[in-house]
Amino acid sequence: MTGKNKKDNKYVKDMTVGEPLKLLLAFAIPLLIGNLFQQAYNLADSIIVGRYVGKVALGAVGATGSIMFFINSLTIGLSVGIGIVVAQFFGAKEDEKVKNTIGNAFYIVIVTVTIMAILGFSLAGSILHLLDTPDTTFTYAVVYLRTTSIGFIATAGFNLLSSILRALGDSKTPLRFLIVACILNILLDLLFVIKFNMGVMGVGIATATAQFCAAILCLIYAIMSNSYFRLKKKDFVFNYSIFKRVIRVGIPVAGQSSLIAFSLIALQRVVNGFGDDFVTSFTVVSRIEQLVQQPFMSLGAALATYTGQNIGAGRIDRVKQGFLKATLCSTVFAIFIFVIFQTFATPIVKIFGSDPVVVDYAVTGLRVTCSFYIFLGLIYTTRNVLNGAGDANFSLFTGIVECIGRVGFARPLTMIPAIGLNGVWFTTGITWLLNGVFSTIRYKRGKWKTTAIFRAKENNKDVKVKM
Repeated sequence: MTGKNKKDNKYVKDMTVGEPLKLLLAFAIPLLIGNLFQQAYNLADSIIVGRYVGKVALGAVGATGSIMFFINSLTIGLSVGIGIVVAQFFGAKEDEKVKNTIGNAFYIVIVTVTIMAILGFSLAGSILHLLDTPDTTFTYAVVYLRTTSIGFIATAGFNLLSSILRALGDSKTPLRFLIVACILNILLDLLFVIKFNMGVMGVGIATATAQFCAAILCLIYAIMSNSYFRLKKKDFVFNYSIFKRVIRVGIPVAGQSSLIAFSLIALQRVVNGFGDDFVTSFTVVSRIEQLVQQPFMSLGAALATYTGQNIGAGRIDRVKQGFLKATLCSTVFAIFIFVIFQTFATPIVKIFGSDPVVVDYAVTGLRVTCSFYIFLGLIYTTRNVLNGAGDANFSLFTGIVECIGRVGFARPLTMIPAIGLNGVWFTTGITWLLNGVFSTIRYKRGKWKTTAIFRAKENNKDVKVKM
């Protein structure tokens, strides 16, 4: 980069040099703060709905979570693929290809998310019927799913921008606008739900509006502060080579996300069969665990960017160092949260409401699933190293494992008298265990060392990225 570009791109970070753990933490901490703010307004949705609309409405909001994840899975996968391509080109100092990837990314994602939003809105009722959503929550769930489907475009836009910025080593810019979105979302929740009595529709509108504002502001700021976003007409010319690289990484990741979402939907269907109280408790545990997963997720995202840039630069040794240190961090955090949940599960659950049956179910759920958090951490570190290196096909396999785990274990475990409804919680934990083990085996075998999406340049010669 020129001196001017270095000045413009003050938040862009080259992660091919410097101490790995310091780089990972410096990247992950802003990302973690942003993710916590993002989860804060998800929690705000749940708390406001639970306290001001009722536990049935809260269960309806939870019943749509896995469906929205499934509908969003394709754009999530493509955004991840785009970020990996950008990171590897950036690590290889291919600035023009970075810009061309960004230019192609916008219309790839916009077309995809528009289609998915239309499907989510039009098929909301049919999907919820297939899941045997309880009659008491069905109407709420349809309204919430249709409202949030309209907001998919804004959410996907912000996720794409965030993915590209993080690929360039910038985790601070998305943080700024997530904070803005969080504050705006909570204010709009209070306005639409309490003041205007709009119920779950108000919650959905608040979330979509906040995400839209965050996406627009983030784009404007990125153009002003980052030279890679100052695109010319040539950067928007369709590039089949780049498109193919994005698809090569993005589609397996999208397949993984779809399968995980399908497995969650299947698990939700089992949960729905146990009545409103258990549905609500499942929603509460899911919301809490979404929050707990943010450090794992943030560290994993940092590791994916770090891996992508170093693979692009041909630095396999640095990738290994980063993986080992990230895994140590995730393990320490998993043990810490295990102690917290075993000790304070009851007061944590009561934040969402005081119904004794719901509290009892949810406390048991937290105490069971937290016993498997070490494996959850392994999933995030290994998966993101593999994805960052371009070994995204394994992502599809992990999606299959999650699907088999949740679909295969949930019903049989709940039919065992000694386990009963707790089979739902054990299903989640066993699924994490299997995926953590399989992902670690894949990393150890080392195929990721030869799966870069292009050849890195070293001493002005093309060399394969392998060891």
